[in-house]
Amino acid sequence: MASQHPSVHRTAVAPGAIGQRRNKRHEFLVWWREIDRVLLVLVLLLMAIGAAAVAAASPASARRLSTSATRLDDLHFFVLHLRWMAVGLMAMFGASSLPKESARRFGVVLAFAMLIALMLVPVIGTNVNGSKRWLNFGISFQPSEFMKPAFAIALAWILSWRIRDPNLPVIAIATGFMGLLAALLMLQPDFGSTVLFGGVFFVLILLAGIAVKRIALLVGGGIVGIVATYFLYDNARHRIDNFLGGGQAYDQVDLAHRAITAGGWTGTGLWLGIRKLALPEAHTDYIFSVIGEEFGLLVCMVIVLLYVAIVVRVLLRLVDDEDLFTVLAGTGLTAQLGGQAFINILVNLRLFPSKGMTLPLISYGGSST
Repeated sequence: MASQHPSVHRTAVAPGAIGQRRNKRHEFLVWWREIDRVLLVLVLLLMAIGAAAVAAASPASARRLSTSATRLDDLHFFVLHLRWMAVGLMAMFGASSLPKESARRFGVVLAFAMLIALMLVPVIGTNVNGSKRWLNFGISFQPSEFMKPAFAIALAWILSWRIRDPNLPVIAIATGFMGLLAALLMLQPDFGSTVLFGGVFFVLILLAGIAVKRIALLVGGGIVGIVATYFLYDNARHRIDNFLGGGQAYDQVDLAHRAITAGGWTGTGLWLGIRKLALPEAHTDYIFSVIGEEFGLLVCMVIVLLYVAIVVRVLLRLVDDEDLFTVLAGTGLTAQLGGQAFINILVNLRLFPSKGMTLPLISYGGSST
């Protein structure tokens, strides 16, 4: 009789284990059937290029940031980037499996949490390169980066209230939200992110079907804000003047331009670039120049086409969607991604003032990945 107990135990446990495996397999098949596989491949391609690019840029940044007391390994940032990629992939798969309502709630809660975090930044934030943009609670993070996707979702949620009640002052609420966010960002100061958020706000306001007069007022207010920033924010004025004046030899943007053109069409090869060693943020802000030097302008063109393909793919998917929130949120997220990539690439090509923005899905860092 005793010899029969193990077999009884196995037959009792096995059905539950088999059921769990079947449920997981069913969930995966549902996810795989509903996910936009073309868009997934495009994102994964950019992340793969990002891994190679961080590997190329890591030695330059590691050597630049090493001290006599602490020497960073040449692949220090590459190893860390692989960890962030794993976290990013899990977050992407988790977010893509959420129902729309759950994703909306999560985005709104995240926006509220990051708004509070941005209020804490001027008080207890960490100063890096003359700006307070980071919070450190054992793990350092930049609230404005996590606000980017949350802002698009929260703003889309506010603007979609018009469907339920056309009399709700959604424009006033959305403008107040944007104004508060802009004020908190400029306290850091972070003019580049303010411009990016303002661009997303403008796109969603247009899509929401707001009266032309109100749009004109908002545009006028934005222009006044930019002009005021030019006169009140020394760093922004210096960068804009430097850009309009043609720049200076061997400043950040000039070094980036020299690096991106040094590799020609096919590049010098992995770890054979020399110009990248002079770049101030080779693994983040100026990684596009590192790609140009070591992998060539042809790969740079491929990256641009991949970003364009992502934007076009998402917008085409949204054309036939009848839910206002989905259209606004999807467009806002796409505008965030495409806008930031567009600005970063133009800065590296010396066609835009330096902004200190990373290249989404490619640059080193958790928020970029």
